[in-house]
Amino acid sequence: MSRDLSVDLTGKVAVVSGGSSGMGAAICERFAASGASVVVGGRNPERTAEVVDGLKSTGATALAWLGDVADSTNADEMVDAAVEAFDGIDIVVNAAGVIHRADANGTSDEDWHRVMSANVDGTFFLSRAAIPALRARGGGAIINISSTCGLVGSAGLAAYCASKGAVTNLTRAMALDHAAEGIRVNAICPGSVDTPMLVSEHPEGRSAADVFASNLASIPEGRIPEPVEVADLALFLSSTASRHINGANLSLDGGYTAQ
Repeated sequence: MSRDLSVDLTGKVAVVSGGSSGMGAAICERFAASGASVVVGGRNPERTAEVVDGLKSTGATALAWLGDVADSTNADEMVDAAVEAFDGIDIVVNAAGVIHRADANGTSDEDWHRVMSANVDGTFFLSRAAIPALRARGGGAIINISSTCGLVGSAGLAAYCASKGAVTNLTRAMALDHAAEGIRVNAICPGSVDTPMLVSEHPEGRSAADVFASNLASIPEGRIPEPVEVADLALFLSSTASRHINGANLSLDGGYTAQ
């Protein structure tokens, strides 16, 4: 789906973790189409290279960065690579994340730490690493990809809900800490989105079609959005059109959290 939102990011540099698939890849594509240079972060070499090659084929400027930002050293190195390649950073998107589908008793120590590390540590470490670079540019935007699970509870997602709740409040805290520096920190809280994660890690025997249908039934609008719709909101939050939006956790859920 292609749309012209009339956002010009020419001369801007965007760093996107989790940029090799799903919502992260769609965000990289939207930013590149709007003129930004994009650093595509991912852990899978083949998928990351595929996204970068796709961006370059359109004439965009893009750089692949391989690593796990849940390790603070890697997060620092990703920021350093972006600054070295493009002389600065204007936008950071924390799109890397994982899910574990279980209640507390079905969540092992390993499961808990894996989810919290990917979803909370990675968001915090990359944001923290980027603050000096954003400050050096006179400000910028950090956009966290949270979830409706960061706003309301959901059965069978104990660790995931906890992690996204942390991202929601981290967004508010960092927005307050850095507002005076011109650094805006906001979060997008999608509900069900048509990505590989939507049908991942469900109990054996549950088909993808069944998962899709049950998610669709919970959305008042009666539609599951595409990743590009999350990317559209990220593009808006990166632009001057949203210059007075700070510390917000914006639902993108077809009315799910309004029920």
